[in-house]
Amino acid sequence: MDANSSLNLRKNCPHCDPNLFAMKYPLEETTNFRVVCDVHPLIEGHILLIPKKHISCIGEYPEKEYKEFLYLFDKYSNFLKKAYGVVSAFEHGKTGQTVFHSHTHLLPFDGFPTLIIPEGQDNLFSFTDFSHLKDLYKKEGKYLFFSISSQKWAVNTQLGYPGFFRDRFAKALNIPERGNWKDMRQKEDLMNQAATDIQNLQNKWKAILR
Repeated sequence: MDANSSLNLRKNCPHCDPNLFAMKYPLEETTNFRVVCDVHPLIEGHILLIPKKHISCIGEYPEKEYKEFLYLFDKYSNFLKKAYGVVSAFEHGKTGQTVFHSHTHLLPFDGFPTLIIPEGQDNLFSFTDFSHLKDLYKKEGKYLFFSISSQKWAVNTQLGYPGFFRDRFAKALNIPERGNWKDMRQKEDLMNQAATDIQNLQNKWKAILR
């Protein structure tokens, strides 16, 4: 079996092929993951943790990917806190995914969870350990996850829609025009600002982590 077969790579998946546009700005490559700058960042500091293997979400990670994810999540959360003072994260867990290859978003954001889920606390379920997402995925086959600082929540999946968290975080950051990455890439002014944001992130990464 060749390496690509063992990774279950898919043709035309932007997160399977390191040569595709989504991988244009790499930060780090490990045994099982690629860490990259989001090419359509919501804000300066927007990072993706992407497994090399074609896996749908954190809840589906085999043990070796899961352990490495936990390490990288902590590493890059700490980096963003040092570089920007705050950190949040989100992953769609098959609910509202627009690219069906796991990619956990980390970005600078701070605020009340109701800025992301204004529908109310009844739609938020707090948890402390990522193993909860694996349990949710095993039980329900889906979830929605986000975090602000060290607090983590699963969200009522009935609220989900394509691009759910990008849309919600963009509105909470007062940059709704960046919520839809497909629209964003068609707008020269937004992509010029994105290029500046990515360069600034890369410079901070070199100064702190490299």
